[in-house]
Amino acid sequence: MTDLRGSVAIITGAATGIGRAVALELAGRGAHIVVNYAKSEADARETVAAVEQLGVEALLAQGDVADDADCRRIVDGAVAKWNRIDVLVNNAGTTVFVPHAELEALTTDAWDRIFAVNVRGAFQMARAATPALKASGNGAIVNISSTAGSTGLGSSIAYAASKAALDNLTISLARALAPAVRVNAVAPGFVDSRWLVEGYGEKLDAIRKLVKQQTPLREVGRPEHIAQVVASVVTGMDLVTGQVINVDGGYVIRG
Repeated sequence: MTDLRGSVAIITGAATGIGRAVALELAGRGAHIVVNYAKSEADARETVAAVEQLGVEALLAQGDVADDADCRRIVDGAVAKWNRIDVLVNNAGTTVFVPHAELEALTTDAWDRIFAVNVRGAFQMARAATPALKASGNGAIVNISSTAGSTGLGSSIAYAASKAALDNLTISLARALAPAVRVNAVAPGFVDSRWLVEGYGEKLDAIRKLVKQQTPLREVGRPEHIAQVVASVVTGMDLVTGQVINVDGGYVIRG
């Protein structure tokens, strides 16, 4: 798939951050966009407006990807409006910020919610969208993972484990849906966004400085960096499937 003009892309968790950046990147390349959100309606409407300013259509779709009925409703809405789906970006995610050594602080409810959204939600969206993606003739799924899935670092042990599971899900789906649909994952490292502001608070400045110093490219990630790679995976990698692509400025390979 090299030309997104007239195609349809569903972006889960598209109200802010990486999801919004991906929505705008794909819209700028001509795709109509389904802007999914769970709770942040005002932010999601801003994303819709920004997408439409790029000359394409947008559909606002509220829904919690942990709920299979919501996933099917989001997909059905896209098919009803455009009669096609070409791209699914599973970006919706959640976490809790718990120091890894504080095992008792990581509750069962937190584990269940993180896996319900980050792993099962991605599967449910893929399952719901598969018929339309296959019918498109060149469908693509991109799961937004994290380098936490391979390093075991990140906001919490449960989050890191969920992203490792998402990486494995990516491989399984790539095998199951080939050759009609390519499935890959993009794994950001540190991304400067509201997510981390809310999670780390006043500690974020020191963390940002340390990451920048230790990253070979001497830069911290921004949502736009991730969006660029997602677009590349969708439009320029026709022989690539089942892969996890790190986008972290080289942080995980630092000496």
